[in-house]
Parts: sequence; C-alpha cells; structure tokens
Amino acid sequence: MQAGIINIGDEILIGQVVNTNAAWLAEQLTATGIAVKHIKVVADQEEAIIESIRTSFAQLDLILMTGGLGPTKDDITKKVLCRFFNTPLVFNEEAFEMIRDFFASRGMRVSALNRQQAELPEACRPVQNKNGTAPGMWFDLDDKILIAMPGVPYEMEGMMEESILPALLKKNGDHHILQKTVLTHGMGESFLTRRLEHWENTLPESISLAYLPSPGQVRLRLTAQGKELKRLEEDMARALHGLTNRIEGMIFGYDKTSMQEVVGKMLLEKGQSLATAESCTGGYIAHLITSIPGSSRYYKGSIISYDNAVKQQQLNVSASVLQTAGAVSEPVVRQMAESGRAKLQADWCIATSGIAGPDGGTEGKQPGLVWIALAGPEGTVAQEFRFGKRRLQNIQVSAITGLNMLRKALLLEEYGKKPFSSAGSI
Repeated sequence: MQAGIINIGDEILIGQVVNTNAAWLAEQLTATGIAVKHIKVVADQEEAIIESIRTSFAQLDLILMTGGLGPTKDDITKKVLCRFFNTPLVFNEEAFEMIRDFFASRGMRVSALNRQQAELPEACRPVQNKNGTAPGMWFDLDDKILIAMPGVPYEMEGMMEESILPALLKKNGDHHILQKTVLTHGMGESFLTRRLEHWENTLPESISLAYLPSPGQVRLRLTAQGKELKRLEEDMARALHGLTNRIEGMIFGYDKTSMQEVVGKMLLEKGQSLATAESCTGGYIAHLITSIPGSSRYYKGSIISYDNAVKQQQLNVSASVLQTAGAVSEPVVRQMAESGRAKLQADWCIATSGIAGPDGGTEGKQPGLVWIALAGPEGTVAQEFRFGKRRLQNIQVSAITGLNMLRKALLLEEYGKKPFSSAGSI
C-alpha cells in the first residue's frame, strides 16, 4: 500500500504553525509497512483541496488528510469531501453518540454548534475522536481509501493509534518495512559517503541507505522493504554489521536516542557526576543534559561565564592568562573545566569558550573557533575546533562535540584505559 499525506491549513503555509502532523504520520505509516510517497500542504481553499485529492488518488492507494474539521465557517473539509465523493451531508447518529459521550465524560451538554459536527458526508463512516469533538471520516472508493482527521495533533494521534493504524495494518497484508537509524559523530556527510561507498554498493536490493545530516551529527537510515519478514531481518542484520565494522568509532547510538541520553546512561552506570562551565554555548549543554528525565541523578549544574569577569570570579581563571592568551584559548578553557569540576564537586566537567559568530573575530581568531576542555579524574584534555560562521549551528555543534568527548572518555575508562594518556587519547 502506498500513501499520501495532505495537510490543510493556511497557518501551515505561512509558517505560523510547524507541520508536525506530517512527520508523525509518515513515521507511523512507515512502521506499519505503508510507503509514504508524498506529503502536501494546501490552503483552506476548495479547489486546492479537490485538486490535491484528485492527483493523489491517481497515483496512490491511501490518503491521510488533516485539518478543517472544526465547527467554524472556515472549516471547509466536509463540504469539499461531499463534492469530491458526490454525496450529501447528513446527520450521522453514530457520530452524534460519539460527540455526546465526549461531552458527557466532562459533565457537559452538547451545544447546537457542536451538534452540527455530527453532520457528515453520507458516503463515509465516522471514526471516533476520544480527545475532541470532530469525528474522523473514512471513505472507500474503488479499492482506495481516504481518511480525514482533525488537525489538532493529539486528537489526530489518538484516532490513528486507537483505530486507524490497526485497520490499515490488516489491509496492508504482508508488505513489511524495517528501519534502523545509526547515529554518528565526527565525520561530515561527504566524508562518510566516500568511506561507505564500497559497502553501500554491496547492499541487497531490499535495503536502501539515506544520509540525514544535522548540527554535530549524521544519521544513517537503513530501510528494508519486502514481503518476507525473516529475510528482511537477516538482510538488515548483515547490513548493520558491515556498517559498524567500517565506522564503529563514530557511532554513538541508534534510532531516536540522543548524545545526552547516551552520556547520561553511562554516567548513571558508573555512578559518576557531571558539571559544565560554559561560555560560547551559553548554557546549551546544560539544556541538553537536563532535557533528559532523571538527569538530576548525575548532573550537578553549570557556571555560565560569558563575561571575562565571571570567568575570573566564579571559575578562578587567571587575569594574566586572559590578557595574554585571550578568552578563546587552551589555557583558559582548561582552567574553566578544572575549576568547574572542583567548585561543583563533580567527577567530570565540560568547558567551552569560542567565537560563535557571525562576527566578533580578530585577525588571529575567526568566528567558529571553539576550544572545548574536559576535566576528569585522571586529568584534563582540551581540543581546538573550527566550525564556521553560523552562530546557532556553532553552539549546537560545540555542545554535541563536548558531550561526545565525555562519551569517548567514559568508554576508554570502561575498557580499562586512562582517557587522557597516550594509549587512550580522545
């Protein structure tokens, strides 16, 4: 089964609302074994919606549509579907019972306006919405399916999980789609492509590879499609084994995990703690760490020393070193890491100092120059990086890079090596 997603709404087209529905739907359909062939965003205009449905049905078996099912005049999806399927709008008793149950569960009565939401195209069957008042609509036409749902994300997601996905899974038969995402750090997309070229050329026809770069990392997504599930699983296992052999040192996780999750889990397992001393990242590393539930068990806190006076007063950075080497330098970032570790009484401390850009550089130090230090039980290591002139990207990449330095040091400890020795350099 091949599917298309149509999201209706002027608010999406003008950038007022981010289209999270499309990403969520695509992910769920793929996991169900349904290939998504296109995603369209159309305006709240009758002709635009009609044309989008017509062209989608000409190519695909399934259309999932969101938006325009509310009780107000600008919600035109039902009217448009009546026209497309050449069917009248009728009062649907089953839909009304769903709406009445929704209001009753909240101790409320159905208003006249909400009662109108039980008026549906006669050719459809209603889909229960347990989180809202607008029922979904399921249309069957010549072995093709169109399902219209509200645009409110938690309402749409609830309907998909409760009834739509299980029904589609039965209809899709024995076609399977398996996906595995390998998360890498330390090598850009073009370099990875060259490193993996021979391996990629040996992949079976059932498996495809996609490169998905983002600040500080490249995701490698393997997709296997076919009817024989066991064979797909074996093909995927062999492909992952070959990939790992070629770039093992760059892989830090799989699927939806994050660098901060990986590091947090390692710290918990070792019973160790972390602090941060941030300048150019402005607390972004702390933000990433504390976005993980339970991070209070291993994270002590941060000293954000954006100003040089704060570096001196809170992190004991030498005034003479600041004067001679400058804030963006190895000796300064080393002192930041070591003092942060001591002051916050942590096993490890990551420190950053850099020129995030796009301006602010000097003749010898251009925007994108970042020094990152890691202080730990066996000493301190500092590294210089040059990331470019994009400010937010530099902040994000610096944060991920600092966390990865800690991950590698923790791994070396795990292997019985001293992270900062010549035998265990990170």
